[in-house]
Amino acid sequence: MSIDTLHPDMPPIRLLVVDDHTLFRRGLTALLTRDPQLRVVGDAADAGEALRKAQELQPDIILLDNHLPGVQGVDALPALRDAAPAARILMLTVSEDENDLAAALCGGAVGYLLKTAEGEALAAAIKSAMQGENIVAPEMMSKLVSAYRIVASDGYVPPSAGAGRSDPSLTRPASASSVLDSLSPRELDILRGIARGASNKEIAREFGIAETTVKIHVQHVLRKLDVSSRVHAAVIASEHGLL
Repeated sequence: MSIDTLHPDMPPIRLLVVDDHTLFRRGLTALLTRDPQLRVVGDAADAGEALRKAQELQPDIILLDNHLPGVQGVDALPALRDAAPAARILMLTVSEDENDLAAALCGGAVGYLLKTAEGEALAAAIKSAMQGENIVAPEMMSKLVSAYRIVASDGYVPPSAGAGRSDPSLTRPASASSVLDSLSPRELDILRGIARGASNKEIAREFGIAETTVKIHVQHVLRKLDVSSRVHAAVIASEHGLL
């Protein structure tokens, strides 16, 4: 299934926008609702209001800013996941700090996007997240290694990582370089694409192959690397010089 086009019988993705700037919320809502496959069902200006709206609306996707008044977005992640268990949470922030990236991923966010993203890229990321993918802004891919090292540091627990909430693929030691030897040349190409933050569709276009073929290759890569997310696969690729 293309990230640009969902199945026509599927209802629009229901979004909750959480940001303390009223004009930004309004502008983002107007931008996203241009896409008929997306529907903003609510917005919130702080963590408390976000929790109430999440529990009431049960959105599919929560777009969450990190810099909120009172409680930071990453610190609100566990409570938001309790309030709307089926929702997938995407951070949408100006912060390019690896500590925020690490805290967000460990707290249960499925993606980390920057507010500089173009509208089409943001819509595509939302659709990818809805299909179960982990999304990290291309500008942040180089910082994944630093984020991974922060998480893997002895005794370090990011402030937003509640018990049982962390992504297990981010807390395992990085795989040995011998693991990469098990990948075919095409799978190494796919892994490089993942590490750059490219979508399956973008990788397919780059190599002139079907998107379904890329999806199969991605599954093989994750299985061979013994990881459950594209994020950790990208960390391994970065640590072993594939970027």
